[in-house]
Amino acid sequence: MFPLPGVPRRASYEIQIGKPTPAWMLTYSDMITQLLIFFVMLFALASAMNELQLIKLMRRLESYVTERNLENYIALARNEKGLVISLREKLMFDSGKAEIYEEAKYILQDLSKEIVDVPNNVCIEGHTDNVPIGPELKSKFPSNWELSTARATNITRYLLETLSFPPERISSAGYGEYQPVVDNDSEEHRAMNRRVDIVVQRIGTTLKRKQDARTNP
Repeated sequence: MFPLPGVPRRASYEIQIGKPTPAWMLTYSDMITQLLIFFVMLFALASAMNELQLIKLMRRLESYVTERNLENYIALARNEKGLVISLREKLMFDSGKAEIYEEAKYILQDLSKEIVDVPNNVCIEGHTDNVPIGPELKSKFPSNWELSTARATNITRYLLETLSFPPERISSAGYGEYQPVVDNDSEEHRAMNRRVDIVVQRIGTTLKRKQDARTNP
């Protein structure tokens, strides 16, 4: 469209909302983004290195179990929790009791020496089968909750008080019969469920306080 003679042209205006961003702000934003990426990569690298530590620890413990013919007493597994060292009841306790066998304390000493060298937190978890506590033990352990918690607590105290395990890295929990590894459909399976798990947790995780667990800090 051509301008008409004698008609002034309209001035063009740029509409601006707010103040323009200073140049240094863009540089600062880029730097913060790069720092964030750096720390994410650093955390990922630390997690990968710690996972390698857990694998090496598991291999050492597998050799220990094999050399001492403890395959029927100690089971090892890696899962979402971390490295799980399952100690069967027949290795650690009399049936329905929470006092640690003297012979089992030597095994706890060996395990502690291996575990303490990795920086991970450790949770001691007590588990039972689904057989109710007998009437002769009801006064001491009203239910499997109390029995599983007492066993986990006694092992935790032994690690802390006798073996000087770092207290800020350890906790204990009792789960009763509610986290079996197999169905309680035979005596063999019930024996597998009667256990104490030493869980070497992955870096950055803490003990999850589930509703079905009684915990001790």
